[in-house]
Amino acid sequence: MPYEAFATLPISRLEVGGGVIEVAFAPGPLDLGHQPVLDWIATSARAVTAYYGRFPVRQVRLLVIPGSGRGIRGGTTYGYRGAAIKVTVGRETQAEDLSRDWVMTHEMVHLALPQLVGDHDWLGEGIATYVEPIGRVQAGSLPVEKVWSDLVDGLPKGLPKPGDRGLDRTPTWGRTYWGGALFCLLADIEIRQRTGNRKGLEDSLRAVNESGGNVEVHWPIEKVFEIGDRATGVPVLRDLYDRMKARPVDVDLAHLWQQLGVKLDGESILFEDSAPLAPIRRAITGGTTA
Repeated sequence: MPYEAFATLPISRLEVGGGVIEVAFAPGPLDLGHQPVLDWIATSARAVTAYYGRFPVRQVRLLVIPGSGRGIRGGTTYGYRGAAIKVTVGRETQAEDLSRDWVMTHEMVHLALPQLVGDHDWLGEGIATYVEPIGRVQAGSLPVEKVWSDLVDGLPKGLPKPGDRGLDRTPTWGRTYWGGALFCLLADIEIRQRTGNRKGLEDSLRAVNESGGNVEVHWPIEKVFEIGDRATGVPVLRDLYDRMKARPVDVDLAHLWQQLGVKLDGESILFEDSAPLAPIRRAITGGTTA
């Protein structure tokens, strides 16, 4: 656990989006030194701030552990003794590895959702998977094409397979991460359709966080959806959850991409701005009023 380390290690303090990030480095060499890692942490925090309108918690302790090899080796977010994140960075990691990384932003998105009572890991992991690249686009650190190329590639992994019993009852990796992300995309689109593109999922998630919902507290999933739906004025989250929680719901992704104006051309993503849902696609990555 990262908590004990903060009693003995030097601390670097970052202030982003109204929050304070206290960073400690566990003993061990990093080829690129500490400053690029601190810059990467701050960039990730700005991406989360761009989506939520503020940093999700007042203070978080972040432990960086040097590991073997190159690249980000994984991270974990905690909340039971105050918000904390532990991340392992390979000793041979280079600056370009940090600029491409999604792990730190993913873990910071976890700060903005309460720990859920019951078996609902798919919501937390789905939100983090969905919001992470959108926040990075909004902060200017990721091209918008990357959001949609990752969704086109990843969402099929979240579709129900034979024997699926719904999101609450099928805790496979694909359903947890990408099934949860599919729930988020469907909710985002439906909220925007029903509000004339004036509101989106980010309004729901911001309201949850602003109401005291973060990783330091435990809430039932129903409370999250109640607050989120109240913020948009339409009961999309609750209704979609009722449809998807206990039974498989298949989605025609090819039709959805056509409606959004997202086209895969070889390894490139092209946008068709005359598509029926193109304004919603643009608003998702550009903000509610885009």
